Amino acid sequence: MPDRAPVVTLAAVKRAFGRTVAVDGITLQVGRGEMFGLIGPDGAGKTTTLRLICGLLRPDSGRVEVLGADPFRDHRVATTSIGYLSQRFSLYGDLSIDENIEFFARIHGVHDFAARRTRLLAMTGLEKFRTRLAERLSGGMKQKLALACTLVHEPPILVLDEPTTGVDPVSRREFWKLLAEFLSAGLTILLATPYLDEAERCGRVVLLSGGHVMADDEPARLQAAMTGVILEIVATPARRALAVVRDRVGPERAQLFGDRLHVRVDTLADADPLVAALAQAGVPASSVRPVTPTLEDVFIERVTKTRAPESHLGGLPS
Repeated sequence: MPDRAPVVTLAAVKRAFGRTVAVDGITLQVGRGEMFGLIGPDGAGKTTTLRLICGLLRPDSGRVEVLGADPFRDHRVATTSIGYLSQRFSLYGDLSIDENIEFFARIHGVHDFAARRTRLLAMTGLEKFRTRLAERLSGGMKQKLALACTLVHEPPILVLDEPTTGVDPVSRREFWKLLAEFLSAGLTILLATPYLDEAERCGRVVLLSGGHVMADDEPARLQAAMTGVILEIVATPARRALAVVRDRVGPERAQLFGDRLHVRVDTLADADPLVAALAQAGVPASSVRPVTPTLEDVFIERVTKTRAPESHLGGLPS
């Protein structure tokens, strides 16, 4: 069992950029050996929170601790203890895979890096491409190389800011398999992602909106605590069906997932009036069934309880 002693702590942390408050009183803890997710749309405060944890920003108020130290004041703690993969991680296109990893190893003062590099290349499946220039790599291979560069100094904490955005689905799965391997080896992983299916793989998630923590729990517990019933409705054309259903239940209770609608109702009996309304509008439902709520369903419910609905996440970058 992993040691759940906190390695990252934020206590009532605030950070503003001019009049824009990006982080507004966030409190959270990340335990050692956890896979911890920050979830929310653009502007929710995810990237700012990660940069505060990495010591790249000073909080306006509140407390940030990484392994018991202030990462902004004690930058050595941040650079030695955290591997940070940002949204715009820069590889050197005119350097090979081997040379990129060597460069980042030397930046971190790692001189005896050959064995580490070989191990990372083997884990990421890049070993047979080690002489290839970075500019000639696919998007998924670049992300794997960036991960290897981030981990060459063997930090105990890995911080990832939307690491699979823009990466094809197969590469996304491979990247998550890598993360699972690193997690099993004892690494603590803290990540921000706009992909709700990815977030459900985390041991614990925080839902952020407008710089506030709306929920902090295991994905399954958040889904189980959701009120009402989620109906999955299949009707064609889907967007016409969505308009009909939203007219009946309100825009915040119905969302489109590909060619299917997710509709939050109070009881299963509420399905009958919706089916009747769709048939009357000329878009009869071919399938209606209750389904397990997704994290997006949870997020939308939490938002609508506190303020006007946020932009639809849709499992895609918002």
